[in-house]
Amino acid sequence: MKFGKVDNPGELDLSLPPDHPQTIVALNNYLESDRELEVSVGCAKWNKTDLKNFYPKGTKDELVYYSTQFNSIELNAFFYRIFPPEQVDKWNEKSTDGFKFYPKVPQLISQFRRLKNCEQELEDYIHSVSAFGEKLGSCFLQMHPNYTPKSWDDFVVFIENWPKEIPLAVEFRDVRWYEGKVAEELFYLLEQNNIATIITDTAGRRDLMHMRLTNPTCFIRYTGANHESDYTRLDDWVERLKDWKEQGLKEINFFVHQNMEKESPLLAAYFIEK
Repeated sequence: MKFGKVDNPGELDLSLPPDHPQTIVALNNYLESDRELEVSVGCAKWNKTDLKNFYPKGTKDELVYYSTQFNSIELNAFFYRIFPPEQVDKWNEKSTDGFKFYPKVPQLISQFRRLKNCEQELEDYIHSVSAFGEKLGSCFLQMHPNYTPKSWDDFVVFIENWPKEIPLAVEFRDVRWYEGKVAEELFYLLEQNNIATIITDTAGRRDLMHMRLTNPTCFIRYTGANHESDYTRLDDWVERLKDWKEQGLKEINFFVHQNMEKESPLLAAYFIEK
């Protein structure tokens, strides 16, 4: 994951910023709920080439083994194509009980069509991911860095037409979405439609750390910098998530990326232990 990569992570302040003041307000709405906290932690891929030295010698199927070590996967493969339900069924069969898949909304919808004129493609995607059944964690939508608030009306239509029974989290990479009046309207829209925000924690884009939750779910995409500070940053997240749990958080979805992905399982395992 090249996004936000830096050459000098040791020289940067990578501490977590304070919470957005409305985060505690949003979480407190769920404080009295008897729902148990659910935690999903994993990597972005299970490919043996990327996760070098992670799989024991002789591993015949990567997903079978991966799902014994982690309880979820950020399924970026859907970004590049919509898989048929039959393939989803095979992944379900190979993964352990309770395992969760988090399929990315295809780039055909988010990047190329920019959320417009994509009704058929969205229908095909929803049909496919619905086959995950109880193993569907949440879908997530990542918009292109050049997708700006000028496209607000298109975004509203897409969100309001998203099927309510399918969980969704949203990530923007243009910081203007998280500023001023635009941010107020954005977070209100997401709250009203029970859609989660994604917090992208990467060394080179600290401006995207909005720290605003809109429902009892946090979706963290954490990118290490292949530096010893990666572990300190994870320690900080453990403390922040503890605070959010006490305020009403009910679901943690935490996915680890690395510019050198072979270290992702190490960081994810460390986070689980903490």
